[in-house]
Amino acid sequence: MLGINGFQQLALPLNPNTAAEVKGFGENEARAQQSLIVKLFAPPLVAVALSLSPMTHPPVAVGQTVYSQKGAVIFQRSCIGCHDGGGNIIQPGSTLFSQDLIRNGIDTEEEIYRVTYYGKARMPGFGESCSPRGQCTFGPRLTEDEIKLLAQFVKAQADQGWPKVVQTEGE
Repeated sequence: MLGINGFQQLALPLNPNTAAEVKGFGENEARAQQSLIVKLFAPPLVAVALSLSPMTHPPVAVGQTVYSQKGAVIFQRSCIGCHDGGGNIIQPGSTLFSQDLIRNGIDTEEEIYRVTYYGKARMPGFGESCSPRGQCTFGPRLTEDEIKLLAQFVKAQADQGWPKVVQTEGE
């Protein structure tokens, strides 16, 4: 059946048994047309579905995503007062951006951990065994595991230029 501009018009009968009555197709012709449509559209639709599937683009590791979220929560709770968006409202030359971390010799997770645990210059330490007392926070202390998660989070954010941190509710 030819349609507009001479192209073949494809009818899409909902029920192959009624196709013959509605469009003048025989039952076999209707099934053949449905089969053709499936053959034409199935491969591209499957390709699109697979390309958008999280199975083909998983995060580096699901566990890493969870730890990153935990690090973000710790950052929101303990660090954002001075380091909102990776900045530093107390000491502007000591931000958490890569160029400042490198310049200040704190460009590894281990160094970020050490500074967070024991403090440095005007930044207080947050570790449970931080000393001397005057260098440590008077607020709540962080466990070693929390500081490790925090150091991983800060390093990852610094490497990415501090993209916007999405706040998570209830954590």
